Amino acid sequence: MGSIREVIWSGVLVLVWLIPKASTQLKEPQVPCFFIFGDSLVDNGNNNRMLTLARANYMPYGIDFPQGATGRFTNGRTYVDALAQLLGFQNYIPPYERTRGRAILMGVNYASGAAGIRDETGNNLGDHTSMNQQVNNFGNTVQEMRRFFRGDANALNGYLSKCIFYSGMGSNDYLNNYFMPTFYTTSSDYTAKAFAAVLLQDYSRQLTLARYDGNNSRGRCDEKINKAISLFNSGLFKLLQSFNNGKLPGAKFVYLDSYKSTNDLYLNASTYGFEVIDKGCCGVGRNNGQITCLPLQQPCEDRRKYLFWDAFHPTELANILLAKSTFTSLSYTYPINIRQLAML
Repeated sequence: MGSIREVIWSGVLVLVWLIPKASTQLKEPQVPCFFIFGDSLVDNGNNNRMLTLARANYMPYGIDFPQGATGRFTNGRTYVDALAQLLGFQNYIPPYERTRGRAILMGVNYASGAAGIRDETGNNLGDHTSMNQQVNNFGNTVQEMRRFFRGDANALNGYLSKCIFYSGMGSNDYLNNYFMPTFYTTSSDYTAKAFAAVLLQDYSRQLTLARYDGNNSRGRCDEKINKAISLFNSGLFKLLQSFNNGKLPGAKFVYLDSYKSTNDLYLNASTYGFEVIDKGCCGVGRNNGQITCLPLQQPCEDRRKYLFWDAFHPTELANILLAKSTFTSLSYTYPINIRQLAML
């Protein structure tokens, strides 16, 4: 399949694989397809029919999205929606739950709210599609794609070698697993350092499989959680370096520091027009930061002034700004940005 270019967004995690185009000629979109793995930050409707509390297919979610409440956990576009637009896609990448036929050739979104690297992560909220299951779903998509290439494996691999693969996992393994001792035993089974190591080992395996199958609102930060997550992010950067240094021959990884980019939005909020940075636009509890938006709840009137939509998810404007920063800036990426990757 040729070399792969991957992008890792830490804090907690987004990992993007950008697989190079066969030629240097630019087209619109810049790549033919975009595959997405992740959790509620990028879920666009895969959980809609599941028996779970991790659903967003009701108002006020989607209040600023043209199609309304689609299952996106924000008021409008997600980070990957904005990234797809920056890459030149005319349409948003559709969810796996309801995408079949030729539509899969543009790419598929497998993300699922509450999902994690570990299979049990998110069980406290109900059903979801874990990272292992998302990788399996990608395998099913590849099998379905074969018929559009008349079983020509080389042609299919050539097509997939021009695509972008994005994966964002890790936060739920802490928020809906490790730091929920009344429901999970991981915090007693592992030290923070050992748990980060286990997550990285599992994630490394999942990302390798995915490759070859293709032949809360902020008031005060919880420093205990931040320190535990920093162990994971530090290990993730080392994993990136090992991939670049030959663990995956021909691979090119880029690290995206979402902790830094989000923190910069927070520290320079007024520059971007944000007036409220310590309270969700909707939700329940102190600063609307304990439970997600309730059905038909009245959200804040001017969403563009809020950094956070609910207890866990950014507003559409924040998502757009984060996408632009990781696409064009060198401040949050190492060693190059996504635009540069797409142009290689």
